Amino acid sequence: MADEPGSIDDGQPAAGASGAGGNLPSVRAVLDAQRAFYEAFESRSMEAMDAAWEHSGDVVCTHPGWQTLVGWPAVRDSWASLLANSEHLQFIVTDEYVTVRGDMAYVRVQENILAAGAMQGSLTALNIFGRQGDGSWRMLAHHGSPVMLG
Repeated sequence: MADEPGSIDDGQPAAGASGAGGNLPSVRAVLDAQRAFYEAFESRSMEAMDAAWEHSGDVVCTHPGWQTLVGWPAVRDSWASLLANSEHLQFIVTDEYVTVRGDMAYVRVQENILAAGAMQGSLTALNIFGRQGDGSWRMLAHHGSPVMLG
């Protein structure tokens, strides 16, 4: 995964962003939550995936080629199946752009996927996070769409 985000909501680079003001800690926390999500996927850890998501009826997930799943039980079942039945994947995350608005944040990102060291494809994804009562950020929605490589 990429170590540095592409930019934050004011268009400034996240590392040393001059225009981020008081939002920079939230941006970093959202990026940490996003990294935890991709690390859960890469490690195929259902326990880590459970920790990455909010457990409510409001969460949604659209895997590439799937219908949209609504509610934590359906979303969790999809991840349990994917993590149990997929080969090890590595995500090279690029072009991360974060927008934080109060207790909601979204990250648009490019997912470059490697399997056995070979490029398998590229997805564009939108990840939406909500700040929880304890101040942590949890995923509320994930939508991944394939990008046609030319």
